[in-house]
Amino acid sequence: MKTIAAAALALSMLDAAGAAEPDLVISRAASRQAQTAPAQNFTGSVNVEMLLTPASPENRTSAGSVSFSPGARTAWHTHPLGQTLIVTTGVGRIQRWDGPVEEIRPGDVVRIPAYVRHWHGAAPDSAMTHIAIQEALNGRTADWFEQVSDTTYQAQPSPKTSAAAAGSSQPSRAQQLMGDIAPKLAQLTDEVLFGDVWARPGLSPRDRSLVTVSALIAMNRPDQLRSHMALARRNGVTEAELVEAVTQLAFYAGWPNAVTAVGVAREAFKAEAQ
Repeated sequence: MKTIAAAALALSMLDAAGAAEPDLVISRAASRQAQTAPAQNFTGSVNVEMLLTPASPENRTSAGSVSFSPGARTAWHTHPLGQTLIVTTGVGRIQRWDGPVEEIRPGDVVRIPAYVRHWHGAAPDSAMTHIAIQEALNGRTADWFEQVSDTTYQAQPSPKTSAAAAGSSQPSRAQQLMGDIAPKLAQLTDEVLFGDVWARPGLSPRDRSLVTVSALIAMNRPDQLRSHMALARRNGVTEAELVEAVTQLAFYAGWPNAVTAVGVAREAFKAEAQ
């Protein structure tokens, strides 16, 4: 009798423990939509996809994936409990008040202390996406200040953090290629193609680069492929992934196209290493 009673007690305790166990909560990618960031706090085209929002007053952590078009950035701001940024694609910039502009790339993690005034955003010639994680204090995650001036934004990144500190005062790739002959086409390339189409949230800059590189390989366009190989690397596509794309496309776009792409990739990888 005692054995039966003990077993029943154990089962009842297990049932109670099971009932108290909270369920897993999965936020499916298809259920979330990116929203345009408010213009009063940002310069340029910026989209925010909230990944995590506090479900109760006890849970004060929030996280979002923030995508900046080339040249876009936040205003100066602070966080009462600090912030962590994880760069996922592209090339970006960040600066604390009275500090140097720093370049940030995929895989970089930035810890911003509480109440440190700063800004962050994309490089002038590259989109950038990062995940931002922060906690709320009394319902507030940030305090916003003035916009970042063009002069401040255009300062060269610190040589310590940028292997290729090409000053943002230099013309874009489109301006270099055709600005002297077709300035309007160069402007449309910068503002519409890269400033709008490439900044759309439906695909990340990394995925857009991989799609574009694949199309240029298939069409055998080595001149355009050369610059897009370099852009793909800045947007987080690895050398191994680019080589694998060339190998895959050899069977669909033709061996000569793939051989040409191998030569372009060799040039792009060598230029990046220098």
